[in-house]
Amino acid sequence: MTDKKPGDLMAPPAGGFLRDFAIRLKLIARLMGDRRVSFLVKLLPVATLAYLIWPVDVVAMIPGLSALDDIAIVSLGNYLFVELCPPAVVNEHLKELSGASDLDEVVDAEVRDVSGDR
Repeated sequence: MTDKKPGDLMAPPAGGFLRDFAIRLKLIARLMGDRRVSFLVKLLPVATLAYLIWPVDVVAMIPGLSALDDIAIVSLGNYLFVELCPPAVVNEHLKELSGASDLDEVVDAEVRDVSGDR
């Protein structure tokens, strides 16, 4: 983890919550299928999903906190998974995912009014 450079892209580019969430899910799916990611690191998202599905809740005694701890564990597990993956692999997949959409493309154009009275 010490080979990260300050310019490395480790988080999806800003573009709205839903877009960032979709990119994060696609990134995790791609990293799970990538052979360059360690098998032990791939166990982290599996373990967080197992915790989410597990019928016994650790903090079920406090009302409302039960859902919050599930959200926290899943978020932390996904964050740690991406951080523990090789940075070069993460950057490669993020660049492919970011370049896949043309939503951020700017088109330079000029506008003029055309009247119907010619």
